[in-house]
Amino acid sequence: MASTEDDGDRLLRDYANGFMVSQVLFAACELGVFDLLAEAPGPLSAAEVAAGLGASARGTELLLEACVALRLLRLDTRGGRALYASTLLSRRHLVSSSPTSQHHMLLYLARTTYLCWGHLAQAVRDGKNQYMKAFGVPSEDVFAAIYRSDAERLLFMRGLQGVWRVHGQHVLAAFDLSPFPVVCDLGGCSGALAREYASLYPACRVTVFDIPEVVRTARTHFPVPEEEKERISFHEGDFFTDPLPEADLYVLARVLHDWSHEKCVQLLARVQQACRPGGALLVIESLLDADGRGPLTTQLYSLNMLVQTEGQERTPGQYRELLAAAGFTDVECRRTGRPYDAVLARK
Repeated sequence: MASTEDDGDRLLRDYANGFMVSQVLFAACELGVFDLLAEAPGPLSAAEVAAGLGASARGTELLLEACVALRLLRLDTRGGRALYASTLLSRRHLVSSSPTSQHHMLLYLARTTYLCWGHLAQAVRDGKNQYMKAFGVPSEDVFAAIYRSDAERLLFMRGLQGVWRVHGQHVLAAFDLSPFPVVCDLGGCSGALAREYASLYPACRVTVFDIPEVVRTARTHFPVPEEEKERISFHEGDFFTDPLPEADLYVLARVLHDWSHEKCVQLLARVQQACRPGGALLVIESLLDADGRGPLTTQLYSLNMLVQTEGQERTPGQYRELLAAAGFTDVECRRTGRPYDAVLARK
């Protein structure tokens, strides 16, 4: 009598094969599978997809079948032929031209994050990021490693553009921010979150503050539309050393998780000093549960901070301690039900 696989065996198998699932998604994005099918007038055969990609027939068919099994693509077998087509998921988030595309972030995860994760065990031993092992790049200056080439910096910025187009307004709506008309987005990268802010709060003005090479890349590749230039501007500087623009509200989105406790206290103290009386700071991060034992996604993000930065994800209590040490008061944390949560602290 044949035995069936128990839950423990199935769970272990799924976990062990998880990297294969990621690579199916990454490879399909890199090869252009989702773009090709979205642009086609109808479903395509594996041979037609292979020809369009300039890829092998056998490899393409195997990849397409795996994408179907993962519900990234749809299989149409009418007429006795296997034809492949887009799904709603792929059209929304995997086609590079979609307004809510995650294509560039997935390429960043494939080409950078995945390679750093190959050295996770060593990161646990060392307690530090793995850019030297993965890329031969010194990592004492974290963002010199992260932005190690013009192409890498642009890919990372495009990735964040996609993230904030999907999640930006949800996290910015966690609190009513309309009382803060002058806003400074510290480490605001391409200005994607600033655009979401300006859309949600039409009476505000937002300054994006970031290091010179990021600002130059933003101006070249993510120009502010003419009609928004009075409300969105860029300012070059290092938020650890240079004067911060005066504002009613400062935003730190996906910033504090990059840095050690000491660096966070240093940065937050500078923000508190620059903030106008009655002003506030909005921290946008993925919050751990109070005991630090979940959610799983945030725990994985925290391990990612180990392999890629010098920071970690934190609990609401840990953010309250950091903010109180810097002189902020009336700290409130709100969950959004999405990957990123919001913390508002007042001066």
